[in-house]
Amino acid sequence: MLRTPTGGAGNGAAGAGERLMSIGTVLTRLQDEFPEVTISKIRFLEAEGLVEPRRTPSGYRKFSQADVERLAQVLRMQRDHYLPLKVIREHLDAVARGEQPLLPAPGPQPEAADGSAGGPGDSGPGAPAEADRPTAARIGRAELLAAAGVGPEELAAWESYGLLTAAADGSFDAGAVTVARLVADLGRFGLEPRHLRAMRAAADREAGLVEQVVAPLRRHPNPRTRARAEATAKELATLSVRLHAALMETSLGVRID
Repeated sequence: MLRTPTGGAGNGAAGAGERLMSIGTVLTRLQDEFPEVTISKIRFLEAEGLVEPRRTPSGYRKFSQADVERLAQVLRMQRDHYLPLKVIREHLDAVARGEQPLLPAPGPQPEAADGSAGGPGDSGPGAPAEADRPTAARIGRAELLAAAGVGPEELAAWESYGLLTAAADGSFDAGAVTVARLVADLGRFGLEPRHLRAMRAAADREAGLVEQVVAPLRRHPNPRTRARAEATAKELATLSVRLHAALMETSLGVRID
């Protein structure tokens, strides 16, 4: 169970005389109940607005006991209720306002209205789909062409360079619409499919690294651990995208909004 010293305060604040903790100390306290939590996970939860530690003048994170308890709540709600972070944040914010929101029963959440299962990394059961994303799991070739606003020749060229791949039945993953639109946008700057092969190869390598981390979770005998595999994969993918953006900013000397 979570080891808790005496004292406590609100999220991000410390009571008078309370000793603040480093992120390493927080990790040690959490790992009793959550052995698979990592420093990267704690930083990710901070980036998602689930906890707001203090910062020293030199930039080091300092956590109060209230921060540790909030992190434990977040991890417990992910583990026991399979809730996405957005729902967890809204729930904790409501509790902080004195409300008493109800949580769903523990266990995997039922399918959403659009047929997608709610999970730790999803937008949540019944959440509205983003306007520019198809709600179906697969889309046909004609639907992809219409959604991306391109012709058959362009799509064929993208497929030949591995930027998009159709299934055996000719359908595409719903995410292919986003890929197609971005490829088309880059094309307006003179970047052809052959120029983008390196991006495809880099993405595949990064996905391979994520799979290496997630594979043991998928094979774990504990069903709760296996259920967290997809959420972990999404977390790692999000961190990889942020790292890529930060590296691009450093290389180009520009700020990417």
